[in-house]
Amino acid sequence: MRSRTSRAPLSGVVARWRSGRRVLRKALRWPGKFRVRPSHQRVVLIIHWKILSPTAKRAAITMLTDTLQMSERFACKVVGLSRSVYRRLPLAQTPGDPDADLRAELRRYSRKHPRHGFRRAWAWLRYDQGIEVNKKKVHRLWKEERLQVRRAPRRKRAGLSSVPVVDADAPNVVWALDFQFDSTVDGKTVKIASMVDEHTRMSLLNIVDRSITAGRLIEGLEKAFAMWGGPPLVLRMDNGPEFISEALRDFCAGSVGVSYIPPGTPWNNGFIESFNNRLRDECLNRNYWPTLLEARVVIEDFKDDHNHRHRHSALGYKTPAEYAAGCTHRHQPVACEID
Repeated sequence: MRSRTSRAPLSGVVARWRSGRRVLRKALRWPGKFRVRPSHQRVVLIIHWKILSPTAKRAAITMLTDTLQMSERFACKVVGLSRSVYRRLPLAQTPGDPDADLRAELRRYSRKHPRHGFRRAWAWLRYDQGIEVNKKKVHRLWKEERLQVRRAPRRKRAGLSSVPVVDADAPNVVWALDFQFDSTVDGKTVKIASMVDEHTRMSLLNIVDRSITAGRLIEGLEKAFAMWGGPPLVLRMDNGPEFISEALRDFCAGSVGVSYIPPGTPWNNGFIESFNNRLRDECLNRNYWPTLLEARVVIEDFKDDHNHRHRHSALGYKTPAEYAAGCTHRHQPVACEID
């Protein structure tokens, strides 16, 4: 006879219960999460993983009493939970919950920002609402309220950039520029140009139009340079037709360097790609554009909110505008020699 330690793992264990309870009690001797599938005169019990928390054990007991018509006393015995604990309501479900106000604040924040996670909710509570609360507690309450945001897994990229990387160690050193597309409800294209300072994360450009030519882009860059203290040392961009045009090269000649990432490697322009992903997830995917004017207004509001209300963990949970106002970093050129 095999010992308990030599038994197969709980995952996939199947116990058939026909007439008595002895086999069922033996199968439930080890805590495990399971479901019951009735099949004529037998019940198939499939154990998936261990039941360790009282909440999971309560769910198991409820399943046994409802599906198998067990008595509460016997179900508590086979699962391994006392009847008093089973009947006692969790503190979060009682009027005396000490975290009721905090839970309400988190739910309100989640309704307003359904694509934000618990870290940004904690930053909002800590720095905007002035509530001193531990980040781990916010994480626990966030999970208990089932406010988690599911994101599609990203494919990992291998390899390093084949071109020298300019380190944005101060404001106005590297500005990253890129386009993305959306459409109005009539199916017509909406083209969006965005630009961020890689050091301060400030959004510096907002052009929303049906099409954006090189001349229209140069006009927007001139305004951005005048408004944000440019030009920067380097403009980082991909190899789009507007970016490699002779007009843009002539505009940048002698005043700002141009750094093109290798074709097909958007991860080498990670700051603007991250900003575009946030713009897509939190703004474009949540709105329908009846007109181009409405798209311009809403996208401009989002970028303004990004600059003045979005707190970045990389900036010490400051907004880009707060960080840029107090930043005293100076660019340190790095000399390199090529043999």
